[in-house]
Amino acid sequence: MDRRRFSKIAAISILGTSASPQIPVWSKSPSFESFRLGGPVFEKYDSPEAWVLALKKLGYRAAYCPVGLNAKSDDIKAYEKAAKDADILIAEVGAWSNPISPDPKMAKEAFEKCTASLELADKIGAKCCVNIAGSRHRENWSGPHPDNFSDETFEMIVETTRKIIDEVNPTRTFFTLEAMPWIFPESPDAYLRLIKAINRKSFAVHLDPVNMMVSPEVFFRNGELIKESFKKLGPYIKSCHAKDLILKQGTYMPQFDEVRPGMGAMDYRVFLTELRNFPEIPLMMEHLQTAEEYEAGADYIRKVAGEM
Repeated sequence: MDRRRFSKIAAISILGTSASPQIPVWSKSPSFESFRLGGPVFEKYDSPEAWVLALKKLGYRAAYCPVGLNAKSDDIKAYEKAAKDADILIAEVGAWSNPISPDPKMAKEAFEKCTASLELADKIGAKCCVNIAGSRHRENWSGPHPDNFSDETFEMIVETTRKIIDEVNPTRTFFTLEAMPWIFPESPDAYLRLIKAINRKSFAVHLDPVNMMVSPEVFFRNGELIKESFKKLGPYIKSCHAKDLILKQGTYMPQFDEVRPGMGAMDYRVFLTELRNFPEIPLMMEHLQTAEEYEAGADYIRKVAGEM
């Protein structure tokens, strides 16, 4: 939505037609102008300037890390400066791997990827480096396994996360774990348990409410889960993912499918309301296939924000 048009709508909705309007409490919270939405960039770029231009065309104020693990120091500094000058927040560096794999070779490679990703996040000034905890499944690095919720696995996650953080000792970023429905952390309370057990100031939370939809009850009351997450974890949250979810009809056992924002039942009104209290937490769309899908998802999120 055009910002001038939004400002006019916002002014009308706040002031109404009364000569002595009563300003609602929410008007004092951070405005939609400060909202940091981001997603992948499909347009090719070969310089920090081209990258920033591509982001501005999309209306993004947050971005995924624009360089890879083998990037040269000068390139990292150049992209960091370009982002800062353009008021673009580099949200996260993905370290997607399985550091608790029962396969020693896979676990070692994953550990090295996590430390390299965390180091890159620290160098480029990203809000966080993010991974999932992994899985005890030998073939499926992110899949369900009978041992995933065991006490032994919990301790493995704690020990591995400590080692990753201690290996890098970041000073500007955080190592975060994203929730998954079939391994810790799968709920706000599981996050709190991990934060206490890991006991590292550089450990934090990456919030993806869709990944905590572990039952139809939670799914249909997802707004309450989002509120609980921000209430318990707010200061620890460094980045969020924006997705949506549907519960399939005509099945006897629950089956969920990811869809783009606006096509499912996720309560984005609650999600954006909570984010207003944390204007520096980016909201990053993911898992869509085309630029057009991301555009539609962004339009929906902005529409909800505008209506609020």
